[in-house]
Amino acid sequence: MWRLGRRGQDLPVGSNTELDGHSTQANDPSQDPPDGGYGWVQVGACFTVNCFTWGQVASYGVYLSYYLSSNAFPEARPLDYAFIGGFNFALAMLAAPLVTVVARKLGTRAPMAIGVVIQTAGFVSASFAGRVWQLYLSQGLLIGVGLGFIYVPSIAILSQWFSKKRSLVNGISSAGSGIGGLIFSFAIEAMIRNISLAWSFRIIAVITGVMNLTATMLIRNRNAIIRPPQLGFDTKLLRRPDVLLLLFWGFTSMLGYITLLYSLPDFADSLGLTKTQAASIAAYLNLGTAIGRPLIGVASDRFGRLEVAGLLTLFCGVTCFAIWIPATSYGILVFFAILNGGILGVFWMTIGPFLGGHCAQTTSAAVF
Repeated sequence: MWRLGRRGQDLPVGSNTELDGHSTQANDPSQDPPDGGYGWVQVGACFTVNCFTWGQVASYGVYLSYYLSSNAFPEARPLDYAFIGGFNFALAMLAAPLVTVVARKLGTRAPMAIGVVIQTAGFVSASFAGRVWQLYLSQGLLIGVGLGFIYVPSIAILSQWFSKKRSLVNGISSAGSGIGGLIFSFAIEAMIRNISLAWSFRIIAVITGVMNLTATMLIRNRNAIIRPPQLGFDTKLLRRPDVLLLLFWGFTSMLGYITLLYSLPDFADSLGLTKTQAASIAAYLNLGTAIGRPLIGVASDRFGRLEVAGLLTLFCGVTCFAIWIPATSYGILVFFAILNGGILGVFWMTIGPFLGGHCAQTTSAAVF
């Protein structure tokens, strides 16, 4: 296992090296991750969490395309819909310090169960929304906060169960968001077209509620064995240049990630494509995500997490200028969606394993 050193270098966990005033002694062998066994159940549980949290968020572009082309909320501006989608990401991450404190006091499952209730309530209440401010509170606030309560406690789980293939299993887990986005992109468009917007919310509420509750019951941490420190927010980390650079990379990469994720279906609309084709662009993007993320995990384990993350972030930016902006046809857009879906959000595959080597629960929740 590896951890982030004071200068940003990877150091083996168990080395007697001081970090922020605390010395780390050699690990007890009984604390080593089992690298298998019930850990594979955890991979399945975390895959399910990603599928039915970030997966449904990744399909927001279908809702956005519908909102912009319909008169469902007459007083709403395009900026309102952009904010509502952005709230899903922002509130999920802003809730992290609170969720970490709750998880420290009540364990992993309690905050996740709370999140399932909040997220489900968000979908159900969104189905009754008649004004845009009600959509802000339901599809924006409640779903975003619920997502944070479900997802944040699960961040450190796989790093506690795996060491040798940590990036691989995190890649498999994060591929769940691609599978979920693929399914939800087609399903939501079909439900809105054939049933109604309101019933699409209600059906999604039932599906995500049941699946996330199942994952919650299967989740098991190893905190009692490894006893990781759990801080709501560690201000000492903000004094470190390497952490500040990592935060800057996370901020800029997520800004581009959300822009691309939410804009592609509406961009397809602007090219004169049909609603079904626009929804399929979002689905192809998520298909690329499902295929690419495990491969990025393998590459990260072999070539280094920083190196892979930096190279793919650059490549993603170049392809946006070289392929996306000049795109004028459905075929080119499909190619771009699959290609970039595979590397989009490389942050998620690398940040957890990268920080988890030392103390995933503290760093990932306290900083990110």
